[in-house]
Amino acid sequence: MRTATTIEALVGSWQDNVTLAVEAEKLGLDVCWISEAWGSDAPSPLGYLAARTNRMTLGSGTIQLATRTPTLIAMTAMTLADLSGGRFALGLGSSGPQVVEGMHGVPFDRPLRRMRETIDIVRQVFAGAKIKHSGEVFSVPRAGGEGVPMRTSLPANPDIPIYIAALMPKMLELAGEIADGWLGSSFVPEGASAYLDALSAGAARGGRTLAEIDLCQGAEVHFVEDEGQLAAVAATRKKDLAFSLGGMGSATTNFYNSAYSRQGWSEIAAEVRELWQAGRHADATALITDDMIFSTTLIGTEHMVRERLTAWRDRGITTVRFYPAGATIAEKLDNLGRAIDLARNLS
Repeated sequence: MRTATTIEALVGSWQDNVTLAVEAEKLGLDVCWISEAWGSDAPSPLGYLAARTNRMTLGSGTIQLATRTPTLIAMTAMTLADLSGGRFALGLGSSGPQVVEGMHGVPFDRPLRRMRETIDIVRQVFAGAKIKHSGEVFSVPRAGGEGVPMRTSLPANPDIPIYIAALMPKMLELAGEIADGWLGSSFVPEGASAYLDALSAGAARGGRTLAEIDLCQGAEVHFVEDEGQLAAVAATRKKDLAFSLGGMGSATTNFYNSAYSRQGWSEIAAEVRELWQAGRHADATALITDDMIFSTTLIGTEHMVRERLTAWRDRGITTVRFYPAGATIAEKLDNLGRAIDLARNLS
């Protein structure tokens, strides 16, 4: 299994995050993704890290579709690929209505179609072609305008890999059909069919197999010395999960809630969302079970984490994306380094 991590650039100290990325590369990390939510953008810190690292791939995990035109996304990707010496991977995500409409003020409109058309345009730009696209969402050049088809002045670079962040079945199918990789989360290996069935169906539609796609799945990693510590660790994670199920989205659209629902927690997920949306955050948090925490994370003793990584690998995950726990950079690097060693040495 390849190994990765995700950093949200300006959560905490930027210099600490740079240290984490640089030291993680020394530990053998294969990929560092920079997330983009409602704080830092992804491309700016990726350009900085391109100058501070030498070997590992740097990826946008993810760039939000509605915030940029497809051509600008492609130009940004090609610029970062050049700055990093060919070490860039383009991760794209639709985000959700709360961020897209609540923060950016643009419609959260036809995300599936927008993703397909964006990738079509992006690949035209990567190939060095004059951009011609007439779709349901985008028309390039603009229909009825004065523009004519253009190409960028950047050298063609058709080999930049494209990943789609997906939790819902139709977007998963699209990732399987047209993307080079899948960026996932909230993964339960015992319920892997909730994701892999749709990915496989999309791959078949695209004339390929799931083995041709990099399946990159993420989870928190936190090593404990004995199982007696697990309950206390789980308790510290429950509010974050309650927020994901209840607050990451609108009252009607929450992709994390849907993902947990499809993996066996539909009743709890529905109750958590209702309570969270009503402002009863403590009550929502109280509904989160230890099983919900441990099933979707890599928290445990070294033996337990190794078993979970083995289960991920056996269900087709090819890249594991670690979110290392820790109050300090030293603690995060310790968790990350141990996890990298386990993933590298799975029997």
